[in-house]
Amino acid sequence: MRVPRTLVLMAIIAVAALAGTGCTKAQKTGEIPTLTVMTHDSFKISGKVIRDFEQANGCKVAFLKSGDAGAALNQAILSKKNPLADVFFGVDNTFMSRALTADIFEPYASPLVKDLAGDLMLDKTGRLLPVDFGDVCLNYDKAWFEHKGMKPPSSLEDLVKPQYRDLTVVENPATSSPGLAFLLATIGHFGENAYLGYWTKLKANGVLVTNGWDDAYWGQFSAASKGTRPIVVSYASSPSAEVYYAKKPLKEAPTAALVSPGTAFRQVEFAGILKGTKNAALARKFIDYMLDMAFQEDIPLQMFVFPANTKARLPEVFTLHARVADKPVTLDPAIIAANRDKWLEAWTDAVLR
Repeated sequence: MRVPRTLVLMAIIAVAALAGTGCTKAQKTGEIPTLTVMTHDSFKISGKVIRDFEQANGCKVAFLKSGDAGAALNQAILSKKNPLADVFFGVDNTFMSRALTADIFEPYASPLVKDLAGDLMLDKTGRLLPVDFGDVCLNYDKAWFEHKGMKPPSSLEDLVKPQYRDLTVVENPATSSPGLAFLLATIGHFGENAYLGYWTKLKANGVLVTNGWDDAYWGQFSAASKGTRPIVVSYASSPSAEVYYAKKPLKEAPTAALVSPGTAFRQVEFAGILKGTKNAALARKFIDYMLDMAFQEDIPLQMFVFPANTKARLPEVFTLHARVADKPVTLDPAIIAANRDKWLEAWTDAVLR
């Protein structure tokens, strides 16, 4: 489950100053090295997991949170000649081709690759390795539909029917990662020639567009706020978060995810070693650590997405309440990169103007 991402300029400036010297102050004075990991603002992992890596490798790990995935990647590209960090986490399959074309990562054949799900290995050059994945899809408020005596939606097509008028809230794909993923789900489902027609009908049926996931889920979604919209774009793992964070124990999630064929978009997040790092050996160790059990099994209850390592055990709340789409929409990252701006402009013209 995502939280809003804002650019942390002061942190970037501070790290940039260190990067300009070619090494950290600690390394200059003979103290333990510092590994800098650039991430998006939604990155989260347990302190103990990081401390264990630090203790095992005699180092410190500093995280540079740099806005949403797109903003963070732009910072990494702009600073490629003088990298701000050693490792980058958070490139997803909607931005993967842009990252590879910019040539900011160096290849690394991690021994943990053999344990990763094969369908997540989208970069055949070995520069970006999958760390986690999640399915962006519609979530609905079960109590709302039960109270109204209505059936919840079972397809994307349902949302444009009269009985679902003014019930749906989505995120702007130009400003939101799940918003972009949902737009791609509609493109993959309806086709490039028909998706705008679907969105035109959705607009006519009263869809509400917010800037980000936080506004949509916590501000408009009836199951999580005082909002009036019982359908929201979120993640197939969001119901597990509702149970996990509930003030009183719940046997059943108050929300459900729609993961029928062609309704969800699989979002994969990758990590890579930035070219120009002065801590290459340590960076490789950290990539291995991210793909190994301690880190992978910590992911679900930290970021509420699924680990990429097939051997990682899931917490019970995930096995009971999180979902994985059987047939998610997938699009070639190169096709996304070639058409993203065009699709966004066309969507903006059709829905917001």
